Amino acid sequence: MWYAITALDHADSLSKRLAARPAHVARLQDLKNAGHLLLAGPFPAIDSEDPGPAGFSGSLIVAEFADLAAAQAWANADPYVAAEVYREVSVRPFRKTLP
Repeated sequence: MWYAITALDHADSLSKRLAARPAHVARLQDLKNAGHLLLAGPFPAIDSEDPGPAGFSGSLIVAEFADLAAAQAWANADPYVAAEVYREVSVRPFRKTLP
């Protein structure tokens, strides 16, 4: 089943985000390579494709896991959690309807 992982960043966490980004992206690439990633990306903190020093306010990942517990475990092990980029992470079942 698909799961939506929504995370909110700590304030002023851009430097931590940039430092942990390679490990974070590598995990996403592993999901993609296994055919389990629907989409992933950050929420810019301002209305801009490239928010610059304003940074990001969080992230959205929609990926396929065996069950909710597996999705939660994967989310808890994210490098952004360990680096204290994310202040809150929620994991919910997601049913893809369109496209």
